[in-house]
Amino acid sequence: MSRIERQNALGGETSPYLLQHADNPVDWYPWSPEALARAHEEDKPILLSIGYSACHWCHVMAHESFEDQATAELMNNYFINIKVDREERPDLDKIYQIAHQLLTGRPGGWPLTMFLTPDDQRPFFGGTYFPKQPRFGMPPFREVLARVALFLREHRTDIDRQNTSLVQALERLSPSSETSQAELSATPLDAARRELQKSFDEKYGGFGGAPKFPHPTNLERLLRHYAATATAGQADEAALAMAAFTLRKMALGGIYDQVGGGFCRYSVDQYWMIPHFEKMLYDNGPLLTLCAEAWQITHDSLFQRAALETGQWVLNEMQSPQGGYYSTLDADSEGEEGKYYLWTPDEVRSLLTDDEYNVVAMRFGLDRPPNFEESAWHLHVFHDVPTLSQRLGLEQATIGRRLASARDKLYRARETRIRPGRDEKVLTAWNGLMIKGMATAGRILNEPRFIDSATEALDFLRNTVWIDGRLRATYKDGRARLNAYLDDYAFLIDAVLTLLQARWRQGELEFAMALAEVLLAQFQDEENGGFYFTANDHEALIHRPKPFMDDALPAGNGIAAYALGRLGHLLGEVRYLRAAERTLRAGWNAVREYPHAHTAMLLALEEYLYPPQTIVLRAQSQALQSWQARCQQGYAPRRLTFAIPSGTEPLPGLLAERAPRQEAVAYVCEGHQCSAPIGELSELETALATDLP
Repeated sequence: MSRIERQNALGGETSPYLLQHADNPVDWYPWSPEALARAHEEDKPILLSIGYSACHWCHVMAHESFEDQATAELMNNYFINIKVDREERPDLDKIYQIAHQLLTGRPGGWPLTMFLTPDDQRPFFGGTYFPKQPRFGMPPFREVLARVALFLREHRTDIDRQNTSLVQALERLSPSSETSQAELSATPLDAARRELQKSFDEKYGGFGGAPKFPHPTNLERLLRHYAATATAGQADEAALAMAAFTLRKMALGGIYDQVGGGFCRYSVDQYWMIPHFEKMLYDNGPLLTLCAEAWQITHDSLFQRAALETGQWVLNEMQSPQGGYYSTLDADSEGEEGKYYLWTPDEVRSLLTDDEYNVVAMRFGLDRPPNFEESAWHLHVFHDVPTLSQRLGLEQATIGRRLASARDKLYRARETRIRPGRDEKVLTAWNGLMIKGMATAGRILNEPRFIDSATEALDFLRNTVWIDGRLRATYKDGRARLNAYLDDYAFLIDAVLTLLQARWRQGELEFAMALAEVLLAQFQDEENGGFYFTANDHEALIHRPKPFMDDALPAGNGIAAYALGRLGHLLGEVRYLRAAERTLRAGWNAVREYPHAHTAMLLALEEYLYPPQTIVLRAQSQALQSWQARCQQGYAPRRLTFAIPSGTEPLPGLLAERAPRQEAVAYVCEGHQCSAPIGELSELETALATDLP
């Protein structure tokens, strides 16, 4: 049987991205001992290709090169070819993305194409997308293959010398010693606010120019900065305005799915008009949180609608029947990017009444030239409802009804189209982000369905990827695989603490504690502080990252310190508080130098300097709900409220002392200082007014 008539070594994988390449004529391997051993034995360099299933240019390179027999023969003759799903192996992706930047002086991306030495997997050349034919100023991929193979044979000594320098550079990126004498101050909090102002796009929102990304951690920093200054009596209204303006422009833009809800990965332009159409779970979880919190602050109905629609999109399209959240929706459908989301005026007109169409055309630009290539329209809000009301001579309520009716018709019509591909693997870390988003939106917007969804997702993770006291990173087709990473533990602890504030369930706090214990035992740098990205018993790689800087996801060290700090205050567990402080000290120099690039670390710093207010309520259900609702009114990001029904025993740590009484009782603490138990709602009102963090 010829090579092209059978699957390569990817056929046994669960990753949809790897399975997309299982029938390539390329002799692909997953990253595995077998592949690494073969490279060493045959002294062949490794061609490492990293991507993910929703990546448009990954698909392009696959069609042009990996499905081409002549290109595959070159790859198979000269290299051991390894294909990696970056969503399953963020450890490898982090290492080789950084290596690419060090080697080329340019940022990486996907697909990432790296060439590694056969004996120690050190990269000596790399790039991202390589075309089949010369394009975009890049050489053809076949020429690259031949030149790289020849270069390795003729310059092995030079490559070994370069690789020694590269590994040393990688090591320098991780702080080597704990800065235990450093004074942790609020200086980076204020500096981050100033830096975000400098890069803020005052005309269209967001930070920087095209391509424009949502950067939810930046928006969260601005909202928290506003809250802190408001508490001090000097509200930074400009910080709130930057965050709200950006969220508003996004929610009205093409980066937001105006028909089905949910946010795309990024905008290719500065206007938020035309997105890269993939939808990622890890973007939508934090953006769902932000939309709900922005509504809580501003009461702008746009944020409420965006949160409700995004949550509904999660329920409709991203939650598995078993409870876990899927990873991504592809940018492509029927082989074309964005096809599922595009319209023509004639198609829309055929679906709507004349009255509806007149409103929709003016609002979304169907009365303008096409905004996607030459003949298609992607919905982007050009006029708000007051403007439509003025121009069309209609009441705003009438405009709203017609838009809602039209949206429903467009949604049902779009449902008949061929959908984008969906990556149905369940990633633990990304599920943590969405559990937090659904729990937050459910609590703020009084949507029990969202809280139920978050609960089901957490139950799914506990039942499938929590095995023998350790997490697995991914689940698909009945298989939980791969040792979990720092992000998996940190994001999930944060998610559990958030969900417990929406609805208390016995056993979930103990689960968060179990996760924290693994975090300390397996990931902590005992000597220097902070947490490695991989566990102590993880496969040895050329570098063991200790990430403090945010990228597309918040930095795992920042969320670990933030969540451990909160858990430590709730339980009175000094080990957790100490680990959080040591993490801040380990990353302090980087945080101080580039504060706006370390906003997750700033979360932990803020709550180290200004410890959270922790409120534990004990009562029967009816009184518990009313007291809980009062404590959770308004945006108070440094307030944690846990409503624990009477009869819920035993409780761990300090919570064991928070005993119920005959009537409702509130235990209010600021960091390590606790007030006397409060037994009257009027007394609680006074405490909330005076002790608001």
